[in-house]
Amino acid sequence: MTRYACVTGADRGLGFEIVKQLLAHGYTVFAGRYHTEWTLLDDLSKTYPDRLVAVDLDVSKDASVAQAAAAIRTRTTSLEVLVNNSAITGDNVSTIADPLDFDEMLKVYNVNAVGALRVTNALYPLVAAGTKKLIMNISSEAGSIGSCHRKGWFAYCSSKAALNMMSAITHNNLKEIGGQVILIQPGWMKSWLSGHYRDEAPLTPDIPAAHLIGIIESPEKYKGNSPAYIDYEGNPLPF
Repeated sequence: MTRYACVTGADRGLGFEIVKQLLAHGYTVFAGRYHTEWTLLDDLSKTYPDRLVAVDLDVSKDASVAQAAAAIRTRTTSLEVLVNNSAITGDNVSTIADPLDFDEMLKVYNVNAVGALRVTNALYPLVAAGTKKLIMNISSEAGSIGSCHRKGWFAYCSSKAALNMMSAITHNNLKEIGGQVILIQPGWMKSWLSGHYRDEAPLTPDIPAAHLIGIIESPEKYKGNSPAYIDYEGNPLPF
């Protein structure tokens, strides 16, 4: 039986590594592509020509999400797992005493929180038709209100907190049909999340991705009344 998965923000970094892990475990993967100038997915498709499907996807735009969902529906009637990974950071320096760029905040919120909800809403019928009925949202410890310590990062932190709440509401629906939502803090990784490559982080994306495939393959361990909010090693985080 063919197992299908969808990963957003799959051009590079964590999203790309999750795609690689899913393919290695036998999934057919719809990989959301935003940065068309990156060729990692093209190169990977040479190894998995029948199981890797790159789909143009801008999670911040209704029309793009609808078009991507329509393309996916031509290939399958179900998804085992949807991984909402697309994200941007915005200003991570300014404090409440500084001038703040509210238009940028709305852009970050639109991608990180509403973008994940757009994709979930569009693909929910396919997830509901799957066996796992699993949605994995890549969140952050920055979205935890209970452990907030920063004096800046208004856009990123609040967008991840919003993602956590949207995930809780989605989980309330999904658990009624035997599914679940899992929120993941993937750790501080070397990435392009801020718009340019940050090399000072201690992790490379393949490390959390290897852990996440284990969670995807055995999600029942994290089932509960609320969505699991955990780091990539499975340790719980406070909402």
